[in-house]
Amino acid sequence: MRRILVAVLAAVLLAGCTGAPDETPSGPPVTLRVLAGSELRDMEPLLTEAAEATGVTVSMSYLGTLEGAETVASGNADGRYDAVWFSSTRYLQTIPAAKRRLAGTTRIMGSPVVLGVREPVARRLGWDVAAPTWSQIATSAQRGEFTYGMTDPAASNTGFSALVAVAAALDGTGRALDAAAIDRIAPRLAGFFSGQRLTAGSSDWLAGSFTRRATGEDPGGPLDGLVNYESTLRSLNRNGQLPEPLTIVYPADGVISADYPFTLLAGASGEVRDGYDRLVDHLRGNATQNAIVDRTERRPVVPDVGLPDEAPRGLVELPFPDTRAAIDALLVAYFDRLRTPARTVYVLDTSGSMAGERLAALKTALTGLTGVDASLSGRYCRFRSREEVILLPFASVPGEPVTYPVSAEAPQSSRDAIRTAIGGLVAEGETAVYDSLVRAYGLFADAGERFPSIVLMTDGESNAGRALGDFTSFLATAPHPVRVFPILFGEAAEQEMRQVANATGGELWDARDGDLGRAFCQIRGYQ
Repeated sequence: MRRILVAVLAAVLLAGCTGAPDETPSGPPVTLRVLAGSELRDMEPLLTEAAEATGVTVSMSYLGTLEGAETVASGNADGRYDAVWFSSTRYLQTIPAAKRRLAGTTRIMGSPVVLGVREPVARRLGWDVAAPTWSQIATSAQRGEFTYGMTDPAASNTGFSALVAVAAALDGTGRALDAAAIDRIAPRLAGFFSGQRLTAGSSDWLAGSFTRRATGEDPGGPLDGLVNYESTLRSLNRNGQLPEPLTIVYPADGVISADYPFTLLAGASGEVRDGYDRLVDHLRGNATQNAIVDRTERRPVVPDVGLPDEAPRGLVELPFPDTRAAIDALLVAYFDRLRTPARTVYVLDTSGSMAGERLAALKTALTGLTGVDASLSGRYCRFRSREEVILLPFASVPGEPVTYPVSAEAPQSSRDAIRTAIGGLVAEGETAVYDSLVRAYGLFADAGERFPSIVLMTDGESNAGRALGDFTSFLATAPHPVRVFPILFGEAAEQEMRQVANATGGELWDARDGDLGRAFCQIRGYQ
C-alpha cells in the first residue's frame, strides 16, 4: 500500500497526470511553429513519428537561451511562433514581458547538468569512488588539477545551469541566490572557473570540440572533463568516439536540471491548442517516453517508465534564483570578474570591395559590441572587463594591429576607444587573407591563460600574399593553437573559409544574408 501511495504522489508531482495512452487519437492536420533550443535537434525523428500518429507537424526554429527569451519578451515571437521549447523557462519566468506571453506548459523529459570526467582523471582525483562537492571541484580546478570545458552561460543553458549550481552550492544557505551572496562567494567561484579551458555557444558544439581535442583532430590537447547534460555525456560514452569513456560525476551537494517544458504562447489559436494537446499527450505516452530514454538518454517524466541504465535517482536539486536582478548580477559577475578573460584578434577585410555599404555594415556590427546595444543579448555580447580586443584591418597587406585592453575600473571608456577606432576604418586595396591570419597568430605569444580566438571577416577571395595551402602548412608549426571563426560576407570563398575553421578547431558563420551583427554577437559565446 505504501509503494502504491508513493507512486500516486509522484504522479501528482509530475505535472498532475500520468503518461498519456500509447495510442494518441489523431485529428485535423495542424502545424505548430516552435522556437526551441538547439539541443532539441535530436528530437526531430521522434517529432516526425508523432506527426504520423497525431496529425500534428512541428516546425522547429532554433535559438540560444537568452536570445530566445529576448525574442519572446520583445513580442517578436508574437504571430511567428505558437510555442517555445527550451531546456528551461526559469529565466523567461523572471521577465514580466515574457511571462505574460506564456500560456500552458507541459514537461516532456529531463536531464541534470553534471560533469563528464576522463576515467584516469576521475581515478586520480578519487571522484570515481566518492562524488565530490562543487567546492571540492573548485579547489581541484584552482590548484590546476582539473581542466574542463563549459558553455557560455549567456548563450546556452548548460553553462547557465552550471554557473547557478556551483554558486548556490558554494553559498550553502539553501536559499535562492541574491547579489550579496554572489559577492561573498566570488573568490571561490573564480577558483572554479580558473580551470575552464574551453567555452562554446552550444552544448552540442562543446561536446564535439571536446571529442575532437581528445582524439587529436583539433589542436590544444585533451581536457580533463566537460560540463554538460547527463544525456549528452551518456551519448558520448555510447557512441564510442572518445579514446576512453567518461566517468559521469554527480556533485554531492546538488545539480540544476533541465526539465524541457513545452510551452504554448498566449496568442496560439484554438486549432493550435488542440494540436498541442494531442502532441504532448503523445510525447508523454509510455511508448514515446521509452523512445526518448533509449534514443536521447534523457530522463522520462512519467513514473512507470524507467531511467536510462545506471542513472542514479534522488539527485538533490539546488535552488534557482527567483529574480531577474539576481540572475543578471550572476551573469555580469561571471563575465566581468570570475571567468578567465579573452584575447581576441579581429582580422577585418578593408579591401576595396568593402567600400560603401559593406564597410558601413561592418562598422555597425562591430559597434554593437561596444556597449551601445541595450538589448538583453546585446548586453552580454559587449566587450567585457579585463578582455583584450585587438583590431587588425587588412587589405593588400596586414595593417598594424592595435590592442585595446578593456579596463575593469572603467570598461565603457575602453569600449568607447574601440568604437572610435572602428569608425576610422577605410576601404582600399587587395585582399591578403592568409598573410593577415599568420600575422594574427603572432599576437598570442604572451596570451598566458587567456581564451584565445581570431575572428576573420572577409567579403571575397584572397588575392594577395599567401594561399590557403601556405596557411595550413604554417599551422603545423604554429606555437600556439588558436581557433579561427571566419564570417562569410559578400563573395567570400565558403569552401576555403570552412577549411580554415576546421583546421583550427573553430566554426564558420554565414552573414551573407546581411545579419553581420548577429554573427559577431553569437561568436562571443565561443570567446
